[in-house]
Amino acid sequence: MTRIICFDIETTGFEYLRGDRCIEIGAVEIIDGKITENSFHEYINPEGKIIPPETYMVHKISNAFLEDKPKMSEIAPRFIEFIGDSPVVAHNGVDFDFPFINHELSMLGLPQIPRSQQLDSLIIARNRVFGPKSYTLDALAKWYGISLTARADAHGALIDSEILAKVYIELENTAPTPDIKETLAAQHEAMLKHPKIGDGFPRRTFPPRAEELEKHNEFMEKILS
Repeated sequence: MTRIICFDIETTGFEYLRGDRCIEIGAVEIIDGKITENSFHEYINPEGKIIPPETYMVHKISNAFLEDKPKMSEIAPRFIEFIGDSPVVAHNGVDFDFPFINHELSMLGLPQIPRSQQLDSLIIARNRVFGPKSYTLDALAKWYGISLTARADAHGALIDSEILAKVYIELENTAPTPDIKETLAAQHEAMLKHPKIGDGFPRRTFPPRAEELEKHNEFMEKILS
């Protein structure tokens, strides 16, 4: 049995080292490539940290709403238990979600999510999917035809975790994209070796001039860059 956890957090801001706090955790379980009904979801009291208006507009979670919610010290142990030793997926997790949640766990003296369990779907997508103009969770969901109706009004940790789980399953079923520079270079080499199809093509019987070779090389650099 292969178990994967996809999770997302909402926060008061981006700077956990300056006091920003986690205010929502959502996590979804995938077993053998299928999303199960086993999930984790909690809102969290930020213990006095004010949610600025620009952040509120993203997730629509207010300080008033969180007043009666449990503190991170109550939530974190159950979240760690839910994860267990399973691989954990977050989108842009290496730069944001994992450092943020691990900071919260370290303040409580709890075990952090080790690097050996961390998977970043943003990095996976960049290595496997060639085509989207952007690699945001929204862009990847649209690329794979996954509905975003549930997050039409605001972001939410559980909603985003469910979307992430669907995207991750698609990524797992997507073959890694070959390096585009290597592909173009190989195609160019094949074209040079392959005889022209048909007849009546003029044959060049003299070598190219130095300036012609220089322009050709400049052109190929632009294609392969």
